[in-house]
Amino acid sequence: MEVGDIVLARVAGTVYLHLVSAVDAAKKRVQISNNRGRINGWTSHDRVFGICVAVDGVARAGAAAKTRTATA
Repeated sequence: MEVGDIVLARVAGTVYLHLVSAVDAAKKRVQISNNRGRINGWTSHDRVFGICVAVDGVARAGAAAKTRTATA
């Protein structure tokens, strides 16, 4: 993950879309923010479940390269 990514993150038991506003690789966490510029706080990588790859049919630059496909 990197700054600018839009991710699905679990917060207080609910999964929300958040903007990654900072990355702390050493502690394996990201700072998540909302779309109004408010910082919501830090969350660990294990609470991030996905990355937004398109908005309204328009691909998000670089997001597809950060995904993986499930194996059977």
